[in-house]
Amino acid sequence: MAWLLQKETPQPELAERFRQLVRKGPVVLPGAHDAMAALLARRAGFEAVYLSGAAYTASRGLPDLGLVTSQEVADRARDIVRAADLPLIVDIDTGFGGVLNVARTGREMVEARVAGVQIEDQEMPKKCGHLSGKSLVTADEMVQKIRALKETAPSLYVIARTDAHGVEGLEAAIARARRYVEAGADAIFPEALTTEEEFRAVREALPGVPLLANLTEFGKTPYYSAADLAAWGYDIILFPVSSLRVAARAVERLYRHLRQAGSTRELLGEMQDRAGLYETIRYFGYEELDKTIARSSLPPLARQREGDA
Repeated sequence: MAWLLQKETPQPELAERFRQLVRKGPVVLPGAHDAMAALLARRAGFEAVYLSGAAYTASRGLPDLGLVTSQEVADRARDIVRAADLPLIVDIDTGFGGVLNVARTGREMVEARVAGVQIEDQEMPKKCGHLSGKSLVTADEMVQKIRALKETAPSLYVIARTDAHGVEGLEAAIARARRYVEAGADAIFPEALTTEEEFRAVREALPGVPLLANLTEFGKTPYYSAADLAAWGYDIILFPVSSLRVAARAVERLYRHLRQAGSTRELLGEMQDRAGLYETIRYFGYEELDKTIARSSLPPLARQREGDA
């Protein structure tokens, strides 16, 4: 729950909780681009959330081109886990550099209490997985990165994403995925598949391996449902940027209306009211904690002066 109001769940426990969710499956995994979004996801009943690199960078006014650092991403992840105390999967792009950088990133994520990470096999500077013109590192280099994560941050749940489908073809993507599983990846994320047949082919080629399906909007993958992907044998169904897209459109509408009308009265029905906001962020819990601390932490001299008065 909200930071300070109760004991934080240790990172290994959050990671194990996510593993159990995947075993029970399928897991519908919503993107949460900030802590408020994560709190709302929790209120809606989701048991885990995802921090997308594209959503995070967009929230900072930046494109998803590898312009941020591992520590910056870890800071946002820490905010999300502190607020919601849910298992969080973090998109760490290519690992923010070479093998040593990947090892550092893994440790930073553990320190932020992240349950798991997703790492991809693109070269830097990376691109959105649903754009053309991507370049890949060798499978050997990706294997080294996966091993680095498993050796230096063994409690992390590691999802290996391959972008090979759009560069080298489906068979190459499957071949890479097999190597990534052998290296220790806990799950495979075949990016930008375009047909039911492709999704089924990957499932058939990797029996027993947890698979993630990315149902991002406005990409190359059709608008399948979570039920579709579950029927095809996928264990994690990801909606990575949906929260940011909806929030951006809502804020855009607010500003246009405010600019034209000079009032927000007509949009009150679309807003979270004060009571809803306070309930989401547990305002009164913090207020009560503040009163308790203020009563209990007066130094002896101050208490004596209170009595003298």
